[in-house]
Amino acid sequence: MKYLRIKVIPKSPKSEIVETMTDGDGEETIKIRIKAVPEKGKANAELIRFLSKEYNVPRSNIAIISGKTEQIKLIRIDKS
Repeated sequence: MKYLRIKVIPKSPKSEIVETMTDGDGEETIKIRIKAVPEKGKANAELIRFLSKEYNVPRSNIAIISGKTEQIKLIRIDKS
């Protein structure tokens, strides 16, 4: 199981990983642009689809633990 902290930028021209940022505590945040709009869960669904493809795991193995309505999200990926 893997946990990721992600900053989502919706309404982008394409879905892509932009960079990995490290804060003062050494925590990493992955900045991801998502082409979907942030309404009615569309951006979250696109994020899960994108991560599924990037990490080669089924969508059902990816969960948003916190931040469903925020730009910063905590994601759990179960690789088994």
